[in-house]
Amino acid sequence: MNPSQNQREELAILRSAVENTNQAFITIDENHQVILFNKAAETIFGYSREEIIGRDLDVIMTSGCARDHRQAVDQYVRTRIPRRIGHDTELLATRKNKEKFPANISFSVSEEGGKLYFTGIVRDLTETKALQEKIKKSDRLAALGQAVAEITHEIKNPLMMIGGFAKQLLRQPHDEKTASKLNIITDEVLRLESLLNELKQYYQTGELKKEKTDMNHLLREVLTLIKPDCKKLKIKAIFELEDKPLYIEGDKNKLKQVMLNLLKNAIESMEQGGALHIHAEQHNGFIETTIADEGCGIPECDKEKIFSPFFTTKQHGTGLGLSISKSIVEAHEGSSFTVTSKKGKGTLFRLKIPIFRYK
Repeated sequence: MNPSQNQREELAILRSAVENTNQAFITIDENHQVILFNKAAETIFGYSREEIIGRDLDVIMTSGCARDHRQAVDQYVRTRIPRRIGHDTELLATRKNKEKFPANISFSVSEEGGKLYFTGIVRDLTETKALQEKIKKSDRLAALGQAVAEITHEIKNPLMMIGGFAKQLLRQPHDEKTASKLNIITDEVLRLESLLNELKQYYQTGELKKEKTDMNHLLREVLTLIKPDCKKLKIKAIFELEDKPLYIEGDKNKLKQVMLNLLKNAIESMEQGGALHIHAEQHNGFIETTIADEGCGIPECDKEKIFSPFFTTKQHGTGLGLSISKSIVEAHEGSSFTVTSKKGKGTLFRLKIPIFRYK
């Protein structure tokens, strides 16, 4: 086998490796024109190679990054002094749909036939950054959870004493004005105790006790709890459930808490009565549950805030119910919790939890 054949084989192997790697390879010439754009680059940037080859690299970079990159290339062509070559750099790149995303780029340079070629190996950092942010948030929540636990302990004991003394005084004869004030004290103590419990739940969700759970059965259990409120407010609860069990692997008690909270919210939004639709079905590997009411709906300006801790439109709400519910659902791996609503037209909550799979 002669050397030229060896070289051809090596070149074919190299081309195949570059073409099939999961990292984007992009090569430009001295004029900043793209001459190599592999499959991974097509996937990451959303362009076909036919759309990119021969074009200026600026098309897949933000204006600021493109300017800096062009200056670095021009400087190297003039001086042969590397600025970014041989180093990893993080910058913002642009997909075909105009979406900007964080990317890591490692640069190298080669010279063939007296011409310079610059290659960038690109990694999409979107998932990495999201995971890092999730870890940071988890660490912050853990620290806050510890602080909340300590504060709750310090506040709860004297609060219970205040409530206990107020109840004792209520059992004694008092004029109407004094009795009214004592009732306010006991009511406020109960409200604060409830707030402390919800704070603890939000910041210390605890580990999930996962078990095989039938979502249909869980929903029917919750229905029995809300029936009195529905009857009182002339709300018709309409269940649209499949006859067969809908099994998920989840924490039954925590998910029951979520459903109860959503249904109570729905009931409270329908002061004039109406229909409350509860639907559950198996779809594309998930058990999808929707709760739709005919209540007041959520104003457009509040939609981005409803899952924020302490945001509430209720007179006596804590603003933690939906935050806790969302965190419980999303703690179940692969699950999602979304809401759609229109002011005056009602609200629909949608929960998707993976089906139970036998191991």
